[in-house]
Amino acid sequence: MLQTAVILAAGVGSRMRRLNAPATLTSPQKAMADSGNKALIPFERPFLDYTLGALADAGFRRVCVVVSPSQTALSAHCEGLETARLTIEMVKQQEPRGTADAVRAAEFAVATESEFAVLNGDNYYSLEVLKALRGLEGPGLVAFDRTALLQRGETNLDRDRLARFAIVQLDPDGRLSGLLEKPDEETYEALPEPVLVSMNCWRFSPTIFRSCERIPESERGELELTSAVQHSIDHLKEIFTVVTSSSPVLDLSERGDIVAVEKYLRGLEVRL
Repeated sequence: MLQTAVILAAGVGSRMRRLNAPATLTSPQKAMADSGNKALIPFERPFLDYTLGALADAGFRRVCVVVSPSQTALSAHCEGLETARLTIEMVKQQEPRGTADAVRAAEFAVATESEFAVLNGDNYYSLEVLKALRGLEGPGLVAFDRTALLQRGETNLDRDRLARFAIVQLDPDGRLSGLLEKPDEETYEALPEPVLVSMNCWRFSPTIFRSCERIPESERGELELTSAVQHSIDHLKEIFTVVTSSSPVLDLSERGDIVAVEKYLRGLEVRL
């Protein structure tokens, strides 16, 4: 059974650092937003702790947190956590070269694992989602049904924000055939239902590392995880199972998200 998760937390937090903070932020929240360190934005506990607690509740027992060399506060926080159910390790991504490079940075740490999960550090996934990820047989991802997610209302994401995430494309057998990155508005609105969105909730085999090494840089000059997945499908014949979810997911990308995310996390018990 899947035991190990990799959390991508090395991002520079450019959108979070933009100075458009609502007046309701506390001084510690504003200070952490200024630094761009989303994982440490404080609620009743730092944001990362809620993800760690959800992973432990879902049955994960080992977590590798990918950080940048400059994130000394985040490293110190993780090293100082008292845990009974999780082993937490830090992995450094030396340069901000994209999500595929961040995954590749964790290769040595998960070298003995036949499979492992990869999650965004600025998303909070519900227990249902993480259990679904563990329940997959082989590589795959949890894809979010756009309409069902919005109708449930248990997210701070609206339709426009969801358009930033890659669209999951399926083959006739319901397996992943590709990912459509940030389609233009006309294409996005014309997509037939159900529209499935990827929020980087992945289950990988070590094959993904070969793809991360072989892909070229994107137009943004980064090594993109979506490109690595496409390479795995097209060139290494990796099969990715897709499980669909309408369960809650939170996004902590911008300052305006802090107040909304706090509302959902308030009172949530965290046991590590």
